Amino acid sequence: MSDQTRLRLAKSARTTMKDAKLIGPADPDEKMEVTIYLRRGSAGVYPNIAQQASSPVKERRHLSREEFAKAHGASSDDIAKVRQFASQFGLQVKAEHPGRRSVVLSGTVEQFSRAFETKLVFGLDNRPQAKPHFRIRRKPAGQAQAHDVQAGYNPTLVGQAYDFPTDASEITLDGTGQAIAILELGGGYNVSDLNSYFNNAAPNVTAIGVDGGSNSPTNDPNGPDGEVELDIEVAGSIAPKAQIGVYFAPNTDQGFLDALTSAIHDTNLKPSVISISWGGPENTWTTQAMNAFDSAAQDAATMGVTIFAASGDNGATDGSDDGSLQVDFPASCPHITGCGGTKLVLNGTTITSEIAWNELNQQEGATGGGVSQVFPLPAWQQNANVPNSPSGQPGRGVPDVAGDADPVTGYSVLVDGNGAVIGGTSAVAPLWAGLTALFNQSIGKPVGFLNPLLYTPGGMATFHDIVVGSNGGYNCALGWDPCTGLGSPDGAQLLSVLSSGQPTSTQAQAKTAMR
Repeated sequence: MSDQTRLRLAKSARTTMKDAKLIGPADPDEKMEVTIYLRRGSAGVYPNIAQQASSPVKERRHLSREEFAKAHGASSDDIAKVRQFASQFGLQVKAEHPGRRSVVLSGTVEQFSRAFETKLVFGLDNRPQAKPHFRIRRKPAGQAQAHDVQAGYNPTLVGQAYDFPTDASEITLDGTGQAIAILELGGGYNVSDLNSYFNNAAPNVTAIGVDGGSNSPTNDPNGPDGEVELDIEVAGSIAPKAQIGVYFAPNTDQGFLDALTSAIHDTNLKPSVISISWGGPENTWTTQAMNAFDSAAQDAATMGVTIFAASGDNGATDGSDDGSLQVDFPASCPHITGCGGTKLVLNGTTITSEIAWNELNQQEGATGGGVSQVFPLPAWQQNANVPNSPSGQPGRGVPDVAGDADPVTGYSVLVDGNGAVIGGTSAVAPLWAGLTALFNQSIGKPVGFLNPLLYTPGGMATFHDIVVGSNGGYNCALGWDPCTGLGSPDGAQLLSVLSSGQPTSTQAQAKTAMR
């Protein structure tokens, strides 16, 4: 391959970690794997996703995974070119995934350095690509060390407060016949914890390894196990009869994206909903990685797969190194529904107060949100009064929806045998994933890409509009805002809109005044 046939990709390197030091070249004999992502095939016209998603669910036509692979998977010619490229540089083709549009190559550092004309180095920049977005409630001084499981909300109670539908046409809505995918980049779950938490009636949970990842509990309740078990216990409480696939992958952009595409194209489990509770500031990602994620999410939308992602737990800066205003990715991906956080106060199942989650002064975090500096303003957000991004340009507003996330009003969970109260926007993504599984069961087909329909007048009328609070950079306001998006859900009302295009009443609109 000559230099004339190569195209160097701008903005393809991660930003240098502060105070990182270059120690020297990487071991040339070290084995590694690289995933090559290919363009879509041209066997069919790619659907107009936004146009289809603006219609009531019953009118939508989604492709099956098999139909998608045949019409839009990687072409045999493109895969053959990758094989030829690999052979030229002594690389091995480890796996080919035409539907996922990817080919996995393996080889040594020296071989990959020659193949891609890049220098791989060894140093102190071994940071993971993403962080989990959960917060364990801190204990006031003098409180007993043992966690009080009863101190938080059971997820089913939160679902009742948000009027999640429980029956439709004499059918109990419990997720029967549905499958939910949960992406994890570390940690694991203990079956004994799930059996105990669900009183020996745990949902059907399957661990699925990606790129060498596996269900590997650390037995540290303060570590990544807290994320994994929170996600399963929240989603499983809302949709107890749904199958749950937990996709474990290494915490790299390659592992993260491979986990996403594995879930989207899984012809065995066939999940129609994906929950993502990991992410990081946009400025810590390469442009190529973000574009590849968005492309994969577009593919998911054509197949009726709904994706939710937590918007982050560090307020409007998203924990950026320089303290600048940043939104969390992948929540900022336009084809993913970003999930922000609230502080929810209940009297029984009645909401007495709900404001934006912001406990920054107590080091308890705050809901992420703001305006993307990477993705332009989507057509379906044109009338949402999204402010310009910090760079002064229009951008995609984050989040889209919200739910209880403040650890002070968090969820009672069981992690590594210990009861805990955990919040964070991590809890909101599986909460919405469970709710969507109920929608899919009720309607009899997947709702798919939600965002365009949520921003219609009918969709917006189904939310509890959160008008009080901030996230340290933006304030709540009437309608959409960069703290809690459109607000928290009235599940029954939203189901009505997804089914027919209209809410059953103006009940949801009246709830704004209470906040």
